[in-house]
Amino acid sequence: MSAQPPDDAPSPAAFGALFDVYEVRQQDGRVLYFGRAGTDRRTIEQELWPLFREHGYEVQLASRTGELVLVADPIDATSDGIPWKNVALFVATLASTLFVGASWYYVDPFSPEIVQAIPFTLAILGVLGVHELGHYAMSRYHDVDASLPYFIPFPSLFGTMGAVIRMRGRMPSRKALFDIGAAGPLAGLVAAVVVSAIGLSLPPVSVPTDIATSASAVRIEFDYPLLLRGIAAILGEPLGYSDPTRSINPVVMGGWIGMFVTFLNLLPVGQLDGGHILRSLVGETAGRIAPIVPTALFGLGAYLWVVRDAGNAAGIWLLWGVLASVVTLSGSVEPVDDRPLDRRRMALGVLTFVLGALCFMPLPIQIV
Repeated sequence: MSAQPPDDAPSPAAFGALFDVYEVRQQDGRVLYFGRAGTDRRTIEQELWPLFREHGYEVQLASRTGELVLVADPIDATSDGIPWKNVALFVATLASTLFVGASWYYVDPFSPEIVQAIPFTLAILGVLGVHELGHYAMSRYHDVDASLPYFIPFPSLFGTMGAVIRMRGRMPSRKALFDIGAAGPLAGLVAAVVVSAIGLSLPPVSVPTDIATSASAVRIEFDYPLLLRGIAAILGEPLGYSDPTRSINPVVMGGWIGMFVTFLNLLPVGQLDGGHILRSLVGETAGRIAPIVPTALFGLGAYLWVVRDAGNAAGIWLLWGVLASVVTLSGSVEPVDDRPLDRRRMALGVLTFVLGALCFMPLPIQIV
């Protein structure tokens, strides 16, 4: 052995018969253990990963110039203090949703009346934030390094493109992959149901007569998923009005966007939430199932475009067909411990996909 590992790194003697080390090098902060495998690659990584984690390292078995090497990367445990980037993006998204929300209440966004849009902003950011915090909480529970949510401001109908968290390091197990993947959609869906119920219970918004009766006004029509329709039926509240001067309370749209985002995130491809859940449920078979998804999205888009003449809605699914193709090609997360899930998580995974299906809308938005 030409060198010894640093004091904080695992000793090769601790590897036993799993990996016979004949050389150790330090390179760019990494520790490289060159050796001979005593068993298959998956077993080596699965057995040694906890040891390296205890010493503050991520580890992966790789091949370099024909030699097997355990590559140990130190885990960055430093804190950057206040996450200014997260804070700045949140404030920007708060402003963008408030500005866009003013149009939902038919008020001037440059006047004090903009405060009327605060419920809309809270509904949108609340649902999206709860979704991402579900991922974050489970990441911390399983000791997976994850950032706080990054909100994305965007001048759209809702003032945002959603939110994301960033995860670093390897996924410990299928159990962790499932818990982290399912926690976001389930938490976000609970928030969407609550927000929808609140919005449906609030009074409708008055539409100015000149807008309601204008022949040149552009009308945006929203479809509603079965889940939202069910909530409205239970509460005995309408999802629309025959009177053009009355419009559904914009808070309901917080629930709508939450359900739509849930469905999209549960598409079982790549590193979307649905891809994580599918990978944890069926293992490597997920790679053979995932390509079906973009094909189905392209098929739906083509059907709406050609048969239903619904170009606007068709564009959404064609775009997501492209995105799903890209995500599928990027592959799925490979957990260190790839042992199957317990029956309780298997059942919850199936239920999660069923709930996601209740959020599906073939014609989510149409511009008339």
